[in-house]
Amino acid sequence: QVQLVESGGGLVQAGGSLSVSCVASGRTFGMYLAWFRQAPGKDREFVAGITWSGTATSYADSVKGRFTISRDNHKYPVNLTMNSLEPEDTAVYFCAVRVPFRSGLVSAPLTYDYWGQGTQVTVAS
Repeated sequence: QVQLVESGGGLVQAGGSLSVSCVASGRTFGMYLAWFRQAPGKDREFVAGITWSGTATSYADSVKGRFTISRDNHKYPVNLTMNSLEPEDTAVYFCAVRVPFRSGLVSAPLTYDYWGQGTQVTVAS
């Protein structure tokens, strides 16, 4: 069984920065990790993802150039550093992992096998 725990959310002013982190316990060898977010009344959306090795990343267009996902090789935590935050970034942020060789787009929430409980990020205007 895999457990994911997010931390680091909070309240920040528009234009500010915040980092959230995800740590895992259990067998996560080879798993791809992604950050998703969900705002009230909206679907859960992909934010960023990173491979087990940390050598390849992917970003949603809405955060490209502002957010950075990172990890030290295959280790945890996996961090999401968020700069130039906008009120539209307000959401609960979740980390999720999926088993190796899982088919489907990395941006598709249904392809993920384990999820954390989420951490709230609020950006005040």
